[in-house]
Amino acid sequence: PGDADEALRAAASIGDDRLQRMATGRVAPERFTHGSSQQRVQWFRRGLESGNPEACDTFGNATTW
Repeated sequence: PGDADEALRAAASIGDDRLQRMATGRVAPERFTHGSSQQRVQWFRRGLESGNPEACDTFGNATTW
């Protein structure tokens, strides 16, 4: 696996959903502060595939939690 694969795995592993599930056994999306695993992977992939890191602007893009 290359660096991009490692980054995608890292993004997925630190999503709020995964961290909450590990800590409490449940997920409370209304308490997300850094995005779900899926959102983090999507944001990273968007920047990677476009070649433009600004494309993964998580704050400028309206995303439903």
